[in-house]
Amino acid sequence: MSRQYFGTDGIRGTVGQAPITPDFVLRLGHAVGQVLRRTESRPTVLIGKDTRISGYMLESALEAGFASAGVDVLLTGPLPTPGVAYLTRALRQSLGVVISASHNPFQDNGIKFFSANGEKLPDDWEKDVESALTQAPQWVDSQGLGRARRLEDARGRYIEFCKASFDSNLSLKGLKLVVDGAHGAAYQIAPAVLHELGAEVISIGCAPDGLNINDGVGATHPEALVAAVAAHGAHYGIALDGDADRLQLVDAQGRLYNGDELLYVLVADRLAQGEKVPGAVGTLMTNMAVELALQQRGVDFVRAKVGDRYVLEELINRGWQLGGEGSGHLLALDRHTTGDGMVSALQVLQAVVRSGRSLAQWLEGVTLFPQRLINVRLQAGQDWRQNARLATVQQDVDGMLSGQGRVLIRPSGTEPLLRVMVEAREQALADRCAQMLADAVVG
Repeated sequence: MSRQYFGTDGIRGTVGQAPITPDFVLRLGHAVGQVLRRTESRPTVLIGKDTRISGYMLESALEAGFASAGVDVLLTGPLPTPGVAYLTRALRQSLGVVISASHNPFQDNGIKFFSANGEKLPDDWEKDVESALTQAPQWVDSQGLGRARRLEDARGRYIEFCKASFDSNLSLKGLKLVVDGAHGAAYQIAPAVLHELGAEVISIGCAPDGLNINDGVGATHPEALVAAVAAHGAHYGIALDGDADRLQLVDAQGRLYNGDELLYVLVADRLAQGEKVPGAVGTLMTNMAVELALQQRGVDFVRAKVGDRYVLEELINRGWQLGGEGSGHLLALDRHTTGDGMVSALQVLQAVVRSGRSLAQWLEGVTLFPQRLINVRLQAGQDWRQNARLATVQQDVDGMLSGQGRVLIRPSGTEPLLRVMVEAREQALADRCAQMLADAVVG
């Protein structure tokens, strides 16, 4: 059974259009409740959300759906996605639910779920939920209805969790930091964490009004952070996205560091502390320069499919701790069960403070390879995998790159496009090889 509603990170779409409508979300809550009750007689779920105005509507619909299936609900109000994951595990909840569309604009929203252990759920669980959605509802009687209550100290609990991920022998005193909360779920939490660890904190993107989440601020719009760091003479800037599970970092010179570079820093810091790091996991899109730099330090590198859930699966399968994506989703499983923008930022700052080395110094010798991406439109029925000319040209390109670059060819999941990407040490070579491959697809 293929999934109809679930994508790579839960269910997401435009509010008011299927499936992000209150009637569907009520049915979804009921269906998830039915799945939970197969193994528990009285499940409890924790529901958090970001700052979108539609969150109130969807929260009410979910609450009603769960209650109608005999499931109790604990409401946190605005809370980062990783905060929901943490509290689900800490409070022994059956399931964690996040109402958020992450880095999307306020017109969108979505629902995603965490297991009782605070981890992303597997595809098979999502298929079970979709199957339950096709079945008639099984309303419980009035005596069996679920109850709902609010967790008043959710924010404080998560702040303490974030602080505990930072070495207790260190502090951020002497650092001036700009934090950009994307007008999202971490708008109160991120400044508080940094302040309580000793930093001088300047906040931007921390005044949500329900409509301005990710609007010109946050990890997907780092130009606001770059400008603020320069204007305030700060040492570093931290930008989170709407649900605070990814980050971007900026230094005093205005250099922006993406998730690939920050993953390297996390690994290098662990090695500097004498810890064993057998391997790290990236994705198909991770820059090859990071892969080569890690291998030079004796750290194996494995690529998973794009999506932090697939990075997590690979880490668990291999028993490794560190992984991430260039978008800023970073995983440090010795600190948290899921990607956490705030915890990841603290791990990077910890490396800087402990070593006395700047981020730029940590990354000396690691220069990201230039990339060239060409989108090639496919004709109806065109099977690019059987294209003999493309296969021949790809062999030629691999020879031209000589192990110092790579080719990634993958179809778009939403459009009739083939994405042809080439990385190489020189931009001109990447451009030439990508065009050769694109021409082979067309011809």
